[in-house]
Amino acid sequence: MNLLSRFVPVSSRTFHTNATLSRRIPGSFESHECGYPIAGKTTKIVANITDAFNKIKSGDNIFVHGMAATPTPLLDGLCEFAEANDLKKLTLHHLHLEGPIKWTASPYKDRFRSNSLFTGANLRKAVNEGVADFNSVFLHEVPLLFRSGSIKLNVALIMVSPPDSFGYCTLGTSVDASRAAITQADHIIAISNKSMPRTFGDSVIHQSHIDVMIEMDFPLHQRHANDDLTPEERKIGKIIAENLVDNGSTLQMGIGAIPDAALSSLTNHKDLGIHTEMLSDGVLKLVDCNAITNSKKTIFPGKIVTSFAYGTDKLYHFVNDNPSVFFGDVAWINDPTTIRMMPKMVAINSAVEIDLTGQVVSDSVGNRFLSGFGGQVDFIRGAAIANDGLGKPIIAILSATKKGQSKIVPYLNEVSFFISNDTLIT
Repeated sequence: MNLLSRFVPVSSRTFHTNATLSRRIPGSFESHECGYPIAGKTTKIVANITDAFNKIKSGDNIFVHGMAATPTPLLDGLCEFAEANDLKKLTLHHLHLEGPIKWTASPYKDRFRSNSLFTGANLRKAVNEGVADFNSVFLHEVPLLFRSGSIKLNVALIMVSPPDSFGYCTLGTSVDASRAAITQADHIIAISNKSMPRTFGDSVIHQSHIDVMIEMDFPLHQRHANDDLTPEERKIGKIIAENLVDNGSTLQMGIGAIPDAALSSLTNHKDLGIHTEMLSDGVLKLVDCNAITNSKKTIFPGKIVTSFAYGTDKLYHFVNDNPSVFFGDVAWINDPTTIRMMPKMVAINSAVEIDLTGQVVSDSVGNRFLSGFGGQVDFIRGAAIANDGLGKPIIAILSATKKGQSKIVPYLNEVSFFISNDTLIT
């Protein structure tokens, strides 16, 4: 089978055009606001998790909350429910998921299909074997897939913070594309998790918009910081911090050892701001030492702005009920036209390989997919076109792999897929 025939291509150019139109024409896409209470509607509370899925039928399109907010008990319960009720052709639409992905194995794989919009390590094998689909799309355009009806969602599986005295829950650690999903799904099933932080911003959903709720208490998925950074990684991080990040800069950090190393070297800086898709533990020390104040930002000054948080319990405790952290819909957080307005925007990301013309590969090794676009291209582009002319899009990598193979090559592997080029990168 041809490699590309296993994947569903998405035209980012087409979606970008539609996104522009949707901003210009009010009401061009229908959206259902979920931040107000629905008079007279109550949420069904169930004790047995398999009782939550009675409305799900064969052929449904199901959104799944991701990253730290991955609702693993719902996914496990749905697998059992589908097997017991002979459900078929269920499509799970999601970004990066944490935890086990049992639906890609027997006896469930003939009942489910993953449509991965960003792939983590646990789903790579399934994607590369054609057992799961990979949909390549810029992160800021993922919400448009739901809002435009390109993906018509029947059900959303989410995890929320418990309702407050007014009945308001939040999406907690992961707003990303989840905000768009819950405003479009016909039916919402949620775990109310006592361990889920209550967050501010676009994360609010009133309980009356949730059709079925299961009350639970269990730890969130975690990502531990790279404490075992190599001397080379620490050196690169220090070079970035000392030579490319000015006082008053606005920062975006990708995932990986070198972005972590750069953050750890910024403790002597002043008045840094954060506008990023992912918030990690690395910012906590910078907040504690007042390196991060967000005082120079022109959009949400004084606030850390992010779309999702992924780290340890220390990070989740920090964002809990913290009005200085704003969680936003990734449609505008990652929009290059938003990013370009940030003062001294610095986007720090890593890569797998780069060629001598400056083409960058971050999502694949040869013909093997690793992840997806994510937000790297969004922020590289936004920093490159910064309004103040002071943006710095940075790709930082070690020169060789652990096996000594060069990451800097004359030209890319003929089956690699580059995601950034020399016109954008510092």
